[in-house]
Amino acid sequence: MRSLTLGASGAAVSDTELRDVVLRARAGETDAFGLLYDRYVDLVYRFVYYRVGTHALAEDLTSETFLRALRRMSVFTWQGKDFGAWLVTIARNLVLDHFKSGRYRLEVCTAELQDFDRWEEGPEGAVLDSFTHRALFSAVLELGSEQRECVVLRFLQGLSVAETAEIMGKNTGAIKALQYRATRSLARVFPADIR
Repeated sequence: MRSLTLGASGAAVSDTELRDVVLRARAGETDAFGLLYDRYVDLVYRFVYYRVGTHALAEDLTSETFLRALRRMSVFTWQGKDFGAWLVTIARNLVLDHFKSGRYRLEVCTAELQDFDRWEEGPEGAVLDSFTHRALFSAVLELGSEQRECVVLRFLQGLSVAETAEIMGKNTGAIKALQYRATRSLARVFPADIR
């Protein structure tokens, strides 16, 4: 039996190794899809959580992301890009669909994120309780929706300009411009004593 490894958790793997696992998953090998799940579940969950603000909904949408990916795996075409970008695109569409079809609008959810007292205890709560992170989070919430999404993808999710462009459906030049305007806006609204 072929070894089923995809690097240690968070470890860098070569494009060839990743391509091999993706192609095995595409061929229906469930263990290979499991490796992809293990590698990308945290990335997808964080992406969704920063948009919806509740753990239960983020878990549901993360699960649905991987379920849709599994269903569509046989038609996935390897294009040499990180598989995570495809998953984040699915997650982004699910989040958008959720807010379009639900009785809540995205603006209501974003306003709810400003209620910092509701964060649950745990690692997320410990980080968000620090003053610097709270101030930065507030400043990011003041950005326009495209700038906010760009900042989250680039700096919180750690995606490249090209991956961010693919997810947002824009070219890399537009992403660079969005990123520049967002960081300039953050510099203006971020409290001077924190900078």
